[in-house]
Amino acid sequence: MTRAVFDAEHESFREAVGTFLDKEIVPRHAQWETDGVVARDAWTRAGAQGLLGLQLEEEYGGGGTPDFRYNAVIGEEMARRGVYGAAYPLLNDMIVPYFVACASDEQKQRWYPGLCSGELIAAIAMSEPGAGSDLQGIRTAAVDAGDHYVLNGQKTFISNGILADLVVVVARTDPDAGHQGISLLVVERGMAGFERGRNLDKVGQHAQDTAELFFSDVRVPKENLLGEAGAGFVHLMTNLSQERLSIAVSAATACESVFDESLSYAKQRTAFGKPIGSFQHNRFVLAEMATEAHIARVFVDDCLARHVRGELDAKTASMAKWWTTELQKKLVDQGVQLHGGYGYMMEYPIARAYVNSRVQTIYGGTTEIQKEIIGRSLGV
Repeated sequence: MTRAVFDAEHESFREAVGTFLDKEIVPRHAQWETDGVVARDAWTRAGAQGLLGLQLEEEYGGGGTPDFRYNAVIGEEMARRGVYGAAYPLLNDMIVPYFVACASDEQKQRWYPGLCSGELIAAIAMSEPGAGSDLQGIRTAAVDAGDHYVLNGQKTFISNGILADLVVVVARTDPDAGHQGISLLVVERGMAGFERGRNLDKVGQHAQDTAELFFSDVRVPKENLLGEAGAGFVHLMTNLSQERLSIAVSAATACESVFDESLSYAKQRTAFGKPIGSFQHNRFVLAEMATEAHIARVFVDDCLARHVRGELDAKTASMAKWWTTELQKKLVDQGVQLHGGYGYMMEYPIARAYVNSRVQTIYGGTTEIQKEIIGRSLGV
């Protein structure tokens, strides 16, 4: 389908991104799946290609553009190839915005060049063993000690947790101020008391390192406070719509890829002397998959256009996130069924899509949380 949301510049960028991924990422991804983590040069090579820090100023090596469509191109091309290990969208779509909104000039000079070059890998630490979607329930605390904070607590399910050089930690700096007592602190690799736990053994997305993080009396300089003390919750809420759109972008692309893979297989695989796609039931399943993937694409492209115009609200972003990810889960399951026994073999893309897609309805706010946000907006 023709997509009006992108201009010629975006499509030229798409070609460059695809070439990079096919050369640098796709051939190595299976090994990273085995290793449970990507090689660090996956980040520095992306930095050299100009794929990191798209919103950051050119003087620091960034892309110098607020146009989220370039971010979307990267997310789409990665989803189309089923490569998740090098979490470039995590940096560009979900972490960089906090730096853009909050970083001081001194912080920009310290961190931006490394973030753009890939020499500094970043993570954001929100979830805790007892607080996932409920950010107001976090217990990690930072006590003001004059020129620094003393940070104590634990985080879990942290993407890039093993590789990260900078971790934006969501912590309570005022235990009595409710959501107004939450701040963002940047913890750096090597700080005393900062320890990494296990590289978590996940169902899918094995190449993407996901870790437990521990903070025991970590002295975090005041210079590492990102934004104002107590303003962390506001910044988190402000960026959630883009984070959810980013997930929806990858989900819509994954839906198309799963359909394409299933259609190709249904045309080639024969049973009882004819292609399995020619049987009415399978043909109807494919017709439904094609229709739903198309609807997802149209909806997400509309959300993307709204976001570029500054018009995407939290309700619509939540709609896009829950509906596309639930659809992705459904279509992948149908694709596995169409493949039969081969759909259960990890050498087939559909099997890898099955395990890698399951988390989509969980991270970035579960489906249930998205529906709660939408329901509240309806006045019920």
